[in-house]
This record gives sequence, C-alpha cells and structure tokens, in this order.
Amino acid sequence: MPIFIDRHDLRGMTAHDIAEAHKKDLEIQADFGVSFVTYWFDEDRGTGFCLIDAPDADTARKVHAASHGNMPENVVPVDMSAVQAFLGRIADPARHPDHDHPLIEPAFRTVMFTDLVESTAMTARLGDLRSVEMVRSHDAIVRRSLKKEDGREVKHTGDGIMAAFNTAENAVRCAQAVLAGLEAFNMASDEPIHVRIGMDAGEPVADSNDLFGATVQKAARLCAHAAKDSILISQCLQDLVGANYKTTFLDRVALKGFAEPEPVYEVQWA
Repeated sequence: MPIFIDRHDLRGMTAHDIAEAHKKDLEIQADFGVSFVTYWFDEDRGTGFCLIDAPDADTARKVHAASHGNMPENVVPVDMSAVQAFLGRIADPARHPDHDHPLIEPAFRTVMFTDLVESTAMTARLGDLRSVEMVRSHDAIVRRSLKKEDGREVKHTGDGIMAAFNTAENAVRCAQAVLAGLEAFNMASDEPIHVRIGMDAGEPVADSNDLFGATVQKAARLCAHAAKDSILISQCLQDLVGANYKTTFLDRVALKGFAEPEPVYEVQWA
C-alpha cells in the first residue's frame, strides 16, 4: 500500500494527549485496512505528523475521524526511504524513562546541501579518474562531519551531498566542520577542493506535496548562491542559531521558485 504523512494543528495539546490519540488510531486501524506506523509531535510549534500505510489518503482521514476527530490539514504521499533519511526513524518513539508516555520528538528538520565549486572544470582539467578521487575526498570529509554531528545523508547529488539534521545547531556545526576539514585537506594537497553550503529548516509537510519540498528547494538555492568556502542560511535558521553563532546579513536575494526576495545570512566558520 502507499505510504502517507499527514499534518495536524495540535496547538494546546500535550505529548500525553498525542500519545492517547495515536493509541485510539491503533485500536481501530485494522477495521479500515490501515497501519499507523509512527508519529511526531512538536509542542512548541503545535504541530503533529503521522506516518500511515493506507490504501489512499481518504481512508487514512477516516480513521482519524472515527478514533478521535482530530483531522489533518493535508495528507501527502511519501517514499519510506526518504522519510527515514529525513526524519531518522520509522518506528514508534521509545518510552520515556521517567514517565508512562513516549519520548516524542518534533518533525522539524534542518537540510544542508554541499556543492563542489567548478566541478565540471575540475573534471576537464584532471580527468575522470582524478576528479572521482577528489569527489571521494569531499564525501569522506562531509560524512565524517555528519557522523560527528548526528546528521543523515539523504542523497548524493553527484558533486555534493544533501543531509538532514534533527537540530539546527548540529547542522551549523557540521557545515563549519566540513569547511575546516577541507581547509586542512587543501593544505596538504596539490589540488584544492572548494565547496559552497546552503541550509534551511522546516517541517515535512508545508506548502507542497513533496517531503520537505520548500525546505529542500530553499537550501539548494542558497547553496547555489553561495560563494566558495561559505555557508549561507535562511531567515528561519538565523532565528534559530543567530544568537549562538557569528553570522552576517548579506542581502535580500531573489531565489528561483520563491515569490519574494529572501533574507540571506552567512555563517562565519574560520
């Protein structure tokens, strides 16, 4: 059956309330031929998301209507592997060690793109074999930083990596570590590697039918706009990390796919 993720407005509800609602869904799901795989809840933002194995979106809605009446604002089809890469789990949250309700985490994630600068020119200059070695060096440095900061590789783009993080702080530290690692690599290499990095944060279901669609798009656009060896972040990330990291407001930039110019900030790393 298809896999869906839905979004609920849950302002005013608690983690215990959400756990009880999920329990009610589980009690009647078999009657509808549906399986509620897991869920996420963000008490600060008042949002919740369910991962559902269902024949169609309408059937998933019917379970909510019959069990507790808290209806989703929208229901989006998703790929299970993408859910795991972005959100980190496809099973119910673990139980809280001190309480009888689960440790429910929010679904808000930070997305990071790295991009090798002038990769096409590098291939023409070095040839296929050496350029592949350079890409692998980049990959090793990025993946080492991801592991250290609990990031997850979503996919390899050919000349860069898209990754997801549970917290904005981990994402920024990872980006800084990537550039620091490449700086150390370049000091010992006769052929330098330079990258640009872009980041944004958001929820899995926003204003499109793609998982983290708007967040992925903005992070990619910021990456494309960045200068070499720089980290660009959105206003959303600036609001989350600006007090703890040295950042510089650059400008309001017209990013492809976005109606209005977006504020762009650069994170200092050196």
